[in-house]
Amino acid sequence: MEATIRIPLSYWELDQYFKNIDYAVIGAGIVGLSCAMALKEKHPDARVLVLERGLLPQGASTKNAGFACFGSISELLDDMNFHTEEEMVDLVRQRYLGIQLLRKTLGDKSIGYKPHKGYELFLKGDPDFFEACLENRKRLNKLLKPVFKKKVFKVRENGFGFAGIQDHYLVNTFEGQLNTGKMMNSLYKKCIKKGVKVLFGVELEDYVQLNGKVILKTPQIEFSADNLLVATNGFAGRLLNEDVRPARAQVLITSPIKNLKVKGTFHLDKGYYYFRNIHNRILLGGGRNLDFEGENTADFGETATIQNRLDQLLREVILPGQEYEVEHRWSGIMGLGINKEPIVKPLTNNVFCGVKLGGMGVAIGSHTGHALAKLAVS
Repeated sequence: MEATIRIPLSYWELDQYFKNIDYAVIGAGIVGLSCAMALKEKHPDARVLVLERGLLPQGASTKNAGFACFGSISELLDDMNFHTEEEMVDLVRQRYLGIQLLRKTLGDKSIGYKPHKGYELFLKGDPDFFEACLENRKRLNKLLKPVFKKKVFKVRENGFGFAGIQDHYLVNTFEGQLNTGKMMNSLYKKCIKKGVKVLFGVELEDYVQLNGKVILKTPQIEFSADNLLVATNGFAGRLLNEDVRPARAQVLITSPIKNLKVKGTFHLDKGYYYFRNIHNRILLGGGRNLDFEGENTADFGETATIQNRLDQLLREVILPGQEYEVEHRWSGIMGLGINKEPIVKPLTNNVFCGVKLGGMGVAIGSHTGHALAKLAVS
């Protein structure tokens, strides 16, 4: 079909961006761009167009904390309330392999990757929970040995000066951190170099299938593509009837702190709180467990309940007795479901989706994007 134009476009614009589209990818986050790049690697001459509704990737890809992680002990134990041991191990394998794929594809320097390890802290108010995690350390190390070939979790003394926590914490020797902004910028440049077209500020409102094509309807234009690949994660419910719901994550970052000695990625309370060092600052996020109902939203913003708790943790636990200022606060939108297994599947013979990353987009995004592309070209 010929494109139906809702705003004036030139012949050149129509010809270069909306004509003979082989693959239309919805979402320019880590999954969408990884998918687009994989499509071009498989079919270099294919016309691949990525549509992104936001000025930047709208969900969490440029808003996350930059944890190259696959789950702390308490998170993995909690996962086994919804998954079998085998399913949990497979999730960890996907996350770990996804991180390795990301590093291999973009390079550690391009994503600012640092192997600073991961640490799980335990507040003194719940010693039973700490002891339960300690007791399960050997069990989890045994379950994960086929993936990592070595022990993953070790016990270390509190050496960072945190207050109000148990004297020891659990260390994940395979965890690291990266620069989310560098990661997405590098991924974007790789896509452009391969000839992927990316348009920002264009939202897919609806789509229909007609005569073997997919008709995409946006506020600016209606056009056709041979295949449609949806990679909108937490916003997928606007287009798809799948088990995925939006979940907001609130974050803050301090101004630079003189002589900051904190180095690593840190988890607290089953991963509901997380913090790290970045450019002599502390980035802290979480608190969704304080208001699950209110945070199951696709609306950006911050709430007093959660921000006050983040401020309290920063003041009393992470930086006790230190001078600092909170410089900036923001939020991102994740995609969650009943379990943490991503949804990567065909919806029809030429419509596919790769959504619901379960809060592990950095780890599993590249893997999911490649798996989504594989569906469309098989």
